Amino acid sequence: MIIESRFHGPAGSGNGGWSAGIFAAAVDDRGPVEVTLRKPPPLETPLAAVDGEVRDPDGQVIAQVRRVEAFSAVVPPVDRPTAEAAAKAYPGLTAHPFPGCYVCGPENPDGLWIFPGRLPDGRTAAPFRAPADVVPATVWAALDCPGGWAVIAPGRPYVLGRIAAVVTALPRPGEECVVTGAMVGGEGRKAEVHSSLYGPDGALLGYARATWIALPAA
Repeated sequence: MIIESRFHGPAGSGNGGWSAGIFAAAVDDRGPVEVTLRKPPPLETPLAAVDGEVRDPDGQVIAQVRRVEAFSAVVPPVDRPTAEAAAKAYPGLTAHPFPGCYVCGPENPDGLWIFPGRLPDGRTAAPFRAPADVVPATVWAALDCPGGWAVIAPGRPYVLGRIAAVVTALPRPGEECVVTGAMVGGEGRKAEVHSSLYGPDGALLGYARATWIALPAA
């Protein structure tokens, strides 16, 4: 498997949600799966799935994949006008630690352009138009950054460390969806978040729980 350059996150590496979705499908696609990123997923590099691990050509472990018990991590939905209003105040439009991110980067012309803004109760919400090509990793990607932006603060960037997702259905290309996220706990540099993706009819398409890791201060 290869993470193509257009699916990048932080400079030189793959977006965590997209990469995790690709790894999950390659290793175990039969039930709730958790992916732990051990190294930034390299771009345009052949990766192999071996005994529940994703390894690079040098044998270094990039990620670990394991099946987990069924879980609930659903963040309540909002209507699309509310999500659109929240997106207008998305802090990443003016100060983004990774502006080329495939999911939430305003400088990626080929990205998903999911811009999660804060709601009064601390949740995030964003509209999401499904791209022309939709695969399970698309849902994993959509569930990634809206959770992270529930904790990202100016001068305090976070990156995805671990994510478990449940994909109940794929949106159709061009469908207008809504994504929500929320912080549910954390300690030290770790933040625990949940996120959910809803279709245009309000149906739950997927949800995720994730651990985000704050990067050391520069």
